[in-house]
Amino acid sequence: MKYLLIFLLVLVIFVISVTLGANNDQVVTFNYLLAQGEYRVSTLLATLFAAGLVLGWIICGLFYLRVRILLGRAERKIKRLESQQEPAADPHATAATPAVSKE
Repeated sequence: MKYLLIFLLVLVIFVISVTLGANNDQVVTFNYLLAQGEYRVSTLLATLFAAGLVLGWIICGLFYLRVRILLGRAERKIKRLESQQEPAADPHATAATPAVSKE
């Protein structure tokens, strides 16, 4: 249900963008790093929006990948420490005496 609402919201934004873009055919001069060009406002906005979206996905993907790698390392370390701790535990030991703090 959540994904359906998100999809519908994106679809509505897309339809509004296409409608506004079809009615806005003003030409502007866009100066970029090496040159300049004349583009329609709607085309320029759509292109820059798409470039920003792709760049955002790439950056978020890299952060997600980094977190997943760190999580995998932490899980392997936990398993290694647990496997080292199991043989060290003496199965014939009695209940340990509780630690009492002196205050």
